[in-house]
Amino acid sequence: MTLPGSPFLSRRDGALTLDGVALQALAERFGTPLYVYSQAAMLDALAGYQRALAGRRHLVCYAMKANSNLAVLQTFAKSGCGFDIVSGGELRRVLAAGGRADRVVFSGVGKTRAEMRFALQAGVRCFNVESESELRRLSAVASDVGVTAAVSLRVNPDVDAGTHPYISTGLRENKFGIAHDHAVAVYRLAASLPGLRVAGIDCHIGSQITQVAPYLDALDRILDLVEEVEAAGIAIDHVDLGGGLGITYTDESPPRPDELVSQVLARMDARGHGRRELLLEPGRSLVGNAGVLLTEVLYLKPGEAKNFCIVDAAMNDLMRPALYEAWMAIEPVRERQGQRQRWDVVGPVCESGDWLGRERELAVDEGDVLAVLSAGAYGMAMASNYNTRPRAAEVMIVGGEAVLVRERERTTDLFAGERPLPSVG
Repeated sequence: MTLPGSPFLSRRDGALTLDGVALQALAERFGTPLYVYSQAAMLDALAGYQRALAGRRHLVCYAMKANSNLAVLQTFAKSGCGFDIVSGGELRRVLAAGGRADRVVFSGVGKTRAEMRFALQAGVRCFNVESESELRRLSAVASDVGVTAAVSLRVNPDVDAGTHPYISTGLRENKFGIAHDHAVAVYRLAASLPGLRVAGIDCHIGSQITQVAPYLDALDRILDLVEEVEAAGIAIDHVDLGGGLGITYTDESPPRPDELVSQVLARMDARGHGRRELLLEPGRSLVGNAGVLLTEVLYLKPGEAKNFCIVDAAMNDLMRPALYEAWMAIEPVRERQGQRQRWDVVGPVCESGDWLGRERELAVDEGDVLAVLSAGAYGMAMASNYNTRPRAAEVMIVGGEAVLVRERERTTDLFAGERPLPSVG
């Protein structure tokens, strides 16, 4: 039996496996909560982009905010990926994982002077600049460092990606990017400032996008701008269409990466822009369906209005349900015979918003292990230590073997940098 979302997740004799490895055994070996990833699933998702882009000037930059574990970054770096980063800390992770700075694009609305300086000294490929103020600051920092910063302006195309408002980034009311109508003027400014070199144009319209049409709408608006900017005498070498392609959590049917890429390339060719380098920044679509979160059932608490299945993972381990009311499939790791009941799967954190799934039909008992599916993106990356809860361990399945790629935190790690007040009186 193959489950929705990933061909690498299946049941064998009732036992849930990821990439052929029994998840129950991993829960017993490493404890819970536990994130488990399949390297093969990640590489399979990446191959969809790479096949479609073969023979074209391109760079796939993994949007590492989705999952920044060093083993994940190492996997993509060895496969030829660049990286889309949004902080100096993410750049340090890329370098620690063996990634190349000259294959990094630095995005984000709030880059600090220190981050700019570090990125310039490291030799990042390009800065995706999001405001005139940032452009002037980058010019000053680059001039001080004595290097030229390649820049790509992130333009807000005012395209509705049809996604959750918290992860929509391409509308004029969003904080991201430079207004489409103002972009040519800002390109003129960029071309006039010292320490800067115009390299490309960038947009990103949102996340968990399940249709191709919004991408093509955004691309058309971006290519219109490219033609205006080049008519003003400023060359544009690359087009960065961002990321945001969705995955299947429940019944979504997002296009495959090759479907998206083929239509994007066809539109660029039809408009005479096939010579330009294409940059893409996929995140969730590379790692989302490659991971699961394992959690043990602590208590069953039936009630008159609700039945609560209390587990040892909480909103600090997996924020998406609490933050977005995101629906994520929940499956018993070992199928149990018996009557299914409707449960709210909740964690131990002292918040009513601490839930992983509501109204789930499960045959479950205390001590069972549940798997939250499609948890490879924005799971561990958004985890916190709320309620002084150590973050989970992470395991990656590589060639059929489970490798611990992040140790479980200890409680003492959480306050190791704190200092009590000195004694008084």
